[in-house]
Amino acid sequence: MTDSPAPLADPHLLYEPPGAGGDGPRDIVILGSTGSIGTQAIDVVLRNPDRFRVVALSAAGGRVALLAEQAHRLGVRAAGVADPAAVPALKEALGALYGPGRALPEILAGPDAATELAGLECHSVLNGITGSIGLAPTLAALTAGRVLVLANKESLIVGGPLVKAVAKPGQIVPVDSEHSALFQALSGGARREVRKLLVTASGGPFRGRTRAELAGVTLADALAHPTWDMGPVVTINSATLVNKGLEVIEAHLLFDIPFDRIEVVVHPQSHIHSMVEFTDGSTLAQASPPDMRMPIALGLGWPDRVPDAAPAFDWSKAMSWEFFPLDEEAFPSVGLAATVGRLGGTAPAVFNAANEECVAAFRSGALPFTGIVDTVAEVVREHGTPRTGTSPTLQDVLGAEEWARARARELASAATAEARV
Repeated sequence: MTDSPAPLADPHLLYEPPGAGGDGPRDIVILGSTGSIGTQAIDVVLRNPDRFRVVALSAAGGRVALLAEQAHRLGVRAAGVADPAAVPALKEALGALYGPGRALPEILAGPDAATELAGLECHSVLNGITGSIGLAPTLAALTAGRVLVLANKESLIVGGPLVKAVAKPGQIVPVDSEHSALFQALSGGARREVRKLLVTASGGPFRGRTRAELAGVTLADALAHPTWDMGPVVTINSATLVNKGLEVIEAHLLFDIPFDRIEVVVHPQSHIHSMVEFTDGSTLAQASPPDMRMPIALGLGWPDRVPDAAPAFDWSKAMSWEFFPLDEEAFPSVGLAATVGRLGGTAPAVFNAANEECVAAFRSGALPFTGIVDTVAEVVREHGTPRTGTSPTLQDVLGAEEWARARARELASAATAEARV
């Protein structure tokens, strides 16, 4: 194995954004502040005011009261909402918190609000947005020279070549627990010494079930994750293991390791978040209780660790950790994702967009649980080999997503109609 150009995420490289010097708190922008990642990131910030200062927040606009409370408590300069209709309620909520006569934060609204905030002067941008709509803010943060603390895996997956074209070595620090674990474990050796990446999966709520037993899964069943507390889309993706498939693609893009050297291992306790096997036969694992504040704090503070960011294990108590091979027949999404990743080009964008539509269809009752991945696979098959090659433009990606969403909706509607006959 020989060294190749530096991967997007490399613990051996430290990127310093332009003008980021100084001994005071590190200025950060949080995108998706009212979601699971965003709220936990704010908890880390509030407990470490000497280390971090939030200068701007963005959210979709569905939880205006929470966004206003966050903005007021953090004293941000700007707040953004993707839904312009949420602006009056946001102004009213801010006005009530700040009181008469006090200046409110600048308010940005519309689909480009998060992208504008990602380019603000700061040290780091935490992208905690869910879905491929995080691509434009990811590109904006990288282009502006910020450190990208990346929790929005979809932006890297759908826009991999675009992200790789603008990201500088060490500019991205991953936040997903699995990729944070790999990032940390990779520091234990040189790239040429890496044999395999082992991405762990809890197995979701349906570990051990056969394909036939998954046919009758309900929405409530799918939302009952045994380990993690996440939003509904990510939780359903974890139940189908699509999330793990996306993570395999992300690991390939972040660390530049071929797909045939990335393996998924089921670990129900979610205590070991991922592992790296080296050529001498040793395996380094990163372990911590399942709490996203640890990888979030590491991303915000890198290369320094934040003391007491999350609880540690109590080693005075007995624990048992289990590992199982992945059942690829019951959960074909991981293999499908690897195939899509190898195709490259717009194929990952098609996979992700079709999945988002199929998850929405499942949540509305239009698709059965097993119909999610089956429908995604059909959309991927119809898309075929990307005509754009391995270097699509942003317009290519957006066009592929639009086609995939429309086709997935058509197939879901047809499945609904057939079920009613």
